[in-house]
Amino acid sequence: MTASRTALLEAARRGAEAAAAAILKIYATPFEVRRKADQSPVTLADEEAERLIVAVLERAAPDIPIVAEEQVAASGLPATLAPRYWLVDPLDGTRGFVDRSDEFTVNIGLIENGWPVLGVVGVPTQHTTYAAAGPGTATRQRAGGKPEKIAARFAPANPIVLSSRLHGVSRRINAYLETVSGAVHRPMGSAVKFCLIAEGTADHYPRYGETCEWDTAAGQAILEAAGGSVTTLDGARLGYGKPAYRNPAFVARGRT
Repeated sequence: MTASRTALLEAARRGAEAAAAAILKIYATPFEVRRKADQSPVTLADEEAERLIVAVLERAAPDIPIVAEEQVAASGLPATLAPRYWLVDPLDGTRGFVDRSDEFTVNIGLIENGWPVLGVVGVPTQHTTYAAAGPGTATRQRAGGKPEKIAARFAPANPIVLSSRLHGVSRRINAYLETVSGAVHRPMGSAVKFCLIAEGTADHYPRYGETCEWDTAAGQAILEAAGGSVTTLDGARLGYGKPAYRNPAFVARGRT
């Protein structure tokens, strides 16, 4: 019998917390950086975090396939698309990890019929875990504490606009900033940007550079549960199961 949504959320949370602990241990060492076929960096932390997450998810729900970034890099994308599957990025923001910027996360999302329905994002250096499994369920849990409810906000007079630190300030980001009255711009790395909007401490995240579905699924599930949105440039909700698991440009927002 398939595990309940609540049980799946707790499994994802356990996986993220185990991964975060492993990542921090490696972060404290002089780790090696290698290059994948696409020249993006990979470390022992990526691989160990993914191994731990996959083990937890497989024990909790052996019937749900897992699409995980490092497995895909090694073996390719799945031949078929399941109606329900996990998307795992064990270390989102590897470049931030390598640069020791502290801006990296653990992302675990569950997709059902093309939509993100559950998400967990761990922020190892902040000892914080964000999670959600449906409208009104978004929480933030700090080390030693209990999950606290979070909610996206309506944009204030000076909205916080987040953007990818890796991709820098582009012409398109500048154009977007011009459309937001009083905007305060803050570049940063990883899926934590979705979580800051979900908790009501930021308001916009336009993304024009390439992302994969495992980069966004968990954050989108949390942000939508908190009352925000993630839409393509034509205003459609960002969906999943696209060719090569690639996302088009999108904008994440708080309440509107």
